[in-house]
Parts: sequence; structure tokens; C-alpha cells
Amino acid sequence: MSRTSDQSVLLSDDPPLDLRLSEEELENARERIVSFIADLVDDAGSEGAVLGLSGGIDSTLTAHLAVEALGEDGLHGITMPAEVNDPDVMSDAERVAHDLGIEYDVVEIQPIAESVFDAFPEAADDRMAAGNVYVRTRAVLNYFVANAENRIVLGTGNRAEAMTGYFTKYGDQAVDCNPIGNLYKQQVRQLAAHVGVPRDLVMQEPTAGMWEGQTDAAEMGLDYDTVDAILAVHVDGGLSRAATVRELDVPEEAVDRVVELVERSAHKRSMPPAPER
Repeated sequence: MSRTSDQSVLLSDDPPLDLRLSEEELENARERIVSFIADLVDDAGSEGAVLGLSGGIDSTLTAHLAVEALGEDGLHGITMPAEVNDPDVMSDAERVAHDLGIEYDVVEIQPIAESVFDAFPEAADDRMAAGNVYVRTRAVLNYFVANAENRIVLGTGNRAEAMTGYFTKYGDQAVDCNPIGNLYKQQVRQLAAHVGVPRDLVMQEPTAGMWEGQTDAAEMGLDYDTVDAILAVHVDGGLSRAATVRELDVPEEAVDRVVELVERSAHKRSMPPAPER
């Protein structure tokens, strides 16, 4: 598997901030994540890991690093298409499994989702509620297989998604760990190119696959390069709102939008609260 860094892996043509890592940092990140996965599986006394394969860059990179950590037999992939998913993207998920030589299953989840919709039809027309059913169904299946095979479930969340809450509670973050959870989306794409993921997969348009035509950028109102930059400079870095606008040359509304996403999703990053004793 070749490791040649691609310095052009940016989603927008003119990103507000270049967060890409040096060659040394990329290799350190790769080694750290591979060791993390191997140690976690070993500490859990597990036979390996289960990973939901979506065809997106996050799951693709996680799969590549997991195979490096656990070997081909150590990773069981599950592709879980529904009628709202782009068939081309789902075929990319199978392509990743074939390229890596791992065992994988294709489970059509539409019938499972439909049984939930039928159980409470009043909510079936709510696009967000229905979309979350698909995501949570995948989580149930991941753990069903993992429990049966004595494996852990690998998550695919990155830092931008975690901080903005761009995930389904008890859905795609119902996992045992997030190997790439400390990487901004820009860095995810760069590390993927570094470990040999084909460029068309590296530059795949991010989507949660919750409804037909859904994209992350359209739902958040910002592309990931902008989200990454505001998180790194303002939320993580502590630069003031006004200084962030000047430093990144982004609209005030963009900064406010990212802050809103972070604040409104705080509950997703915490254990369910209980009253004080």
C-alpha cells in the first residue's frame, strides 16, 4: 500500500485555513491510530472489529487503518444500504472491502426501517426523524454482529463532526471508539491520500445518507474546510469572533453558525444528565 501525500486534498478551492499536516505528522498520525486500534481490541479481549462501510472517506480511511492494525481477518465490514442512499456511493463501500480483502456483508435495511415507520406512522413523514431511523438501525446491526463475533465496533467520526454535533445520537456515534476522532475533515482527506486511498474516494462529497440527495455541506450551510478553520481558530484556538473573521476572511454569520452548532450539540458529547444528589 503506497503512502504518498497528496497536498491538494482540499474540498474548497480557496480554504480559509490550511490545516494539512506535514509528512512526518501524517506518518505519526497513522502509527498512532493503528496502535490505538490494535491496543483497544487487545485490551477488550476481542477477536477483531466491526465497521459500517458507507463509501465515504471517513469509513474508508478507518477501514484502511483497521486492516493495518488487525489484518484482513480482524475487520468485518457491513454495508447497509437503504432506498435513500446513492447506489454509486454504496458500491464504493463494497469496492473498499474488495480492495482491502476483508470479509463483508451487505444488509438491506429498508425493510427494517419500514417496520419502524409502520409502528409509528405519524412520524414517518418527518425527514429528520426518518433519517435518524436509518442511522440507528445501522448501529443496532453493527453491535448485533460485534456481539455475536466477540468484536468491538469502530466509529468513523472526525473532529469536525464531533464538535459540531453532526452525528445521530445513539446512531453513528453508538460505537466503542473513534480512531480518526482527533482529525479535522481536511486532515482526514490528507491522511487517506497518504495511506493510498484512491483520489476519487478521498474527494467524495460528504453525506450522512439520511435522505435522498442529502449532503453535509448543504445541511450545515458551510463546507468542511470553512467549518474546520473556524473550529481550529475560534473554538479550539480561542481567537475572538472579530479576530476570527479578520484572520480567516469569513463572514460573521459563518462563525456564528459554527458556534451555534457546537453549543446546541453539547448534550451529544455528554452522558445523559441526572439531578444532583
